[in-house]
Amino acid sequence: MSKVLGIGNALVDILTRLESDELLDEFSLPRGSMQLVSLEVSNRLLTSTLGLVKKQSSGGSAANTIHGLANLGIETGFVGKIGKDHLGDLFEQDLLANNIRALIFYSLEETGRSIALISRDSERTFATYLGAAIDLDVEDITSDLYAGYDYLYMEGYLVQNHELFSKTLRLAKTNKLMVILDMASYNVVRDNRDFLYRNISDFVDIVLANEQEARSLTGKTPEKALIDIAGITDIAVVKLGQEGSLIKRKEEEHRINIVRANSIDSTGAGDLYAAGFLYGMCKNLTLEKCGQTGALLGARITEVIGAKLSGEQWKLVREQVKQICG
Repeated sequence: MSKVLGIGNALVDILTRLESDELLDEFSLPRGSMQLVSLEVSNRLLTSTLGLVKKQSSGGSAANTIHGLANLGIETGFVGKIGKDHLGDLFEQDLLANNIRALIFYSLEETGRSIALISRDSERTFATYLGAAIDLDVEDITSDLYAGYDYLYMEGYLVQNHELFSKTLRLAKTNKLMVILDMASYNVVRDNRDFLYRNISDFVDIVLANEQEARSLTGKTPEKALIDIAGITDIAVVKLGQEGSLIKRKEEEHRINIVRANSIDSTGAGDLYAAGFLYGMCKNLTLEKCGQTGALLGARITEVIGAKLSGEQWKLVREQVKQICG
């Protein structure tokens, strides 16, 4: 069976339900974006949200996807860096509890945390203090990390360290892994557009992007962006929210409908879509079924607060996945 290695920012998510979007304006946080903030700003945000409903769990884009794959029965590993503190312990223990191989490095900095501010319509805005995660260094990435894996799943947020980003992709191809890149927030894509374009063309096999990210990369509408991205990689996926998703490989193209859900929080929807899509790839499903599995997981995660399903919820999801796989 195929094995998947994930690499990304090791963060603990602090999910906070907002009563209004006034706090976003107060802290100059563009709605729906991911903004990097200092430890001081992160602490002020926590103070400003005292009394609001919160939930804390291990997170980070790639880690969420790897958790999803592990709960579908795929053998996985995760590479990241944490601090030697309470949040770091929480992150690492959560990996181990889900049978994910923890390829963890340690820093003297505090473990990174991402404050997810959830608007009343379920849109989420992230204020992320990277902390120890940003200390993941080019020297940490060596060929032995890739041994035994078939896929590398990489989150686009790592593009902010160009040397680390390129080396991680290059070594994956040297070690004959198929490379999947899930784009970061639209503003991160915009700020690194040319660098991303070159690295996708040189090293990446599958690209997943939402509508805003695809537009930031190509400057085009989703349908035209899909064509452009598929022109520089093997498989392109553009996620359209309530409009479903588009998938293209050479002349093959699919539009995948959404799965209806009682949505309360969109946190992790893209990450779990990626988990479902990659699960389908590991199982050699058709592209259409890969997309349908992604849509199913993306829908189910919006029915809970945060990017983690309970054991009982995963049991139901696995039965639904079986129905798609036939």
